Amino acid sequence: MPIIEFSLGWLLVVNIVAWAMIHLVLSVIMAKLPLHYFECDSFLYRTRKWERAGERWQQLFSVKNWKECIPDGTKMIGTGFAKDSLRSRRKSYLEMFMKESRRAELTHWLSIPPALLFFLWNPAWAGWLMIVYALLFNVPIIIVQRYNRPRLQSMIRRMS
Repeated sequence: MPIIEFSLGWLLVVNIVAWAMIHLVLSVIMAKLPLHYFECDSFLYRTRKWERAGERWQQLFSVKNWKECIPDGTKMIGTGFAKDSLRSRRKSYLEMFMKESRRAELTHWLSIPPALLFFLWNPAWAGWLMIVYALLFNVPIIIVQRYNRPRLQSMIRRMS
């Protein structure tokens, strides 16, 4: 049972505004974090053996077929590092791209848990729908980061 009750029309408005604010605030906060936080392959970012250098994502989800369709969030917030395409093959650029890939992955992991807040003002069915939305919106972007990063690491290793 929700703590606050809205009509269906207001529920739609509140949910859209709440998600917009969550995405915007989280994106701006993450964009302002110093880049040195994303230098290392910590536990979260480390490529697992089962991922087979990112190729498992291609096998499971055909990432190459749809990754170009994902909009670049940096254009929406007006700041950040564009990751929609590889713009250079310089080592410094590839290293920056890899760090920004980690930032993007963390941003989208952190965008999932706020879906639980929607149970405060939504009926249970709508709260579950918000969880599905959070997963459908964020997991594909996480997959793209996990697919691309091992390829970037391989390119950087070849240059060293």
